[in-house]
Amino acid sequence: MRSFEHIVEQLGDKAPYYLDHISEKITKDELQAPGSDTLDKVFVHSNRNSQVIRSLSQLYNHGNLAGTGYVSILPVDQGIEHSAAFSFYKNPDYFDPENIIKLALEAGCNGVASTFGGLGLYARKYAHKLPFIVKINHNELLTYPAAFDQTLYGRVRDAWNMGAVAIGATVYFGSPESKRQLSEIAEAFAEAHSLGMATILWCYTRNKAFAPQGWDYHAAADLTGQANHLGVTIQADIIKQKLPTTNFGFKNLEHGKYDEAMYSTLATEHPIDLCRLQVANCYMGKIGLINSGGGSKGESDLKDAITTAVINKRAGGSGLILGRKAFQRSFGDGIKLLNAVQRVYLEKKITIA
Repeated sequence: MRSFEHIVEQLGDKAPYYLDHISEKITKDELQAPGSDTLDKVFVHSNRNSQVIRSLSQLYNHGNLAGTGYVSILPVDQGIEHSAAFSFYKNPDYFDPENIIKLALEAGCNGVASTFGGLGLYARKYAHKLPFIVKINHNELLTYPAAFDQTLYGRVRDAWNMGAVAIGATVYFGSPESKRQLSEIAEAFAEAHSLGMATILWCYTRNKAFAPQGWDYHAAADLTGQANHLGVTIQADIIKQKLPTTNFGFKNLEHGKYDEAMYSTLATEHPIDLCRLQVANCYMGKIGLINSGGGSKGESDLKDAITTAVINKRAGGSGLILGRKAFQRSFGDGIKLLNAVQRVYLEKKITIA
């Protein structure tokens, strides 16, 4: 079956809803669209030094999506964030981090994002074969009662020494610790840039008040969009964000600054328009937005991953960072799923809405 036909089949009766939509609030002409010339148009005139641009080039020009302006990244730090036993019991092979690297390599990903320990153990064997992204901070699950914070697990220079092209970090925007995290990671990103590495920020919102009874605004387009805007402000070169599932976070929580007109001016309820608002907050797409693939649900994983990729691409995003749906299955099936997502970005019939 041809690529486009397979994508349409996976979208099912929602295919016209996703593939025929035209965004009229923030139009595609207002965006910096991903392409082979992305680095030249965005970063050549920036304050990023030549080594950073070379690192970004290594990332954007590796794997099956090389030269397209899109990226497919395999992230596996769930052994810390969600506990190793819970993350790897479906496929215990991934307790060995070499198999994580092998999966990204065999699937033609642009890069692999993982921990200091996991990537460091195999740096000499693989850092010259696959772009490494070292995740420098994490939560941890042994504090009781559970605490939601991000702690630095190593130094930026350690990532540079192992040959990483980029560092990744998380800030829990809205959490009581967010100001410390923001300051900490802004400093880390500045050091990474000085050493010639690129920077990727996991821009997650986190506060119990964002999920009042019966509602959850952690993935609201306005809240996540503002998190993205804070992320590009500390000079992240790529933003990672969850796909938006709703809007009106500021309004319904009666929090921050909002106006009724901003919602009707910037987006509709269509998921592509909600994601477009996230892209707009990344300097109108000049800083690439990659959406996360989310957790594994079993049989619906392929459909869900392709749907997310279609929404991201048509919104003007720059790719997908997908982990659990790939590594919580057999090695071969993980490759097939990652390749199916990559075909969305290679398919010329799927255009920016």
